[in-house]
Amino acid sequence: MPDQDEIITIIDEDNNEHDVIIYDILELEGKRYAIVVPLVDEEEEEPEDLEDSEDFDGESEGDAFVLKIEQDEDGEDILVEVDDDEWDKIKDACMEVLESNGDED
Repeated sequence: MPDQDEIITIIDEDNNEHDVIIYDILELEGKRYAIVVPLVDEEEEEPEDLEDSEDFDGESEGDAFVLKIEQDEDGEDILVEVDDDEWDKIKDACMEVLESNGDED
C-alpha cells in the first residue's frame, strides 16, 4: 500500500510521467483512496499538468486530486482514476481531510 508522504510517479493516459506526493489515504465505504498532490518542478513555477485527474475545484493546476487504490491481478496496489459518480460520493470526506489538515499549520 502506498504510504502517506510517499513520492510516487504516476503515468497518465498519454504515457507521460508525473511525480506526486501522497498527501493522505482515506477509507470510505470499504474502499481506499489516495489524496495526491503534484510536485512542482524546480525549473517551472507551475505544477506539472495533470489534465486527466480530478481537481477539487476543477480550475487550477496543482490542486490535490483523488485516486482510488485497487489491486491488480498480482495483488499489487495500483492507483486508478475516480469516475464522476464515485467522486460525488467521496468529495465531501476528501475536502474535510484537506481542510482539517490545513488548519493544523
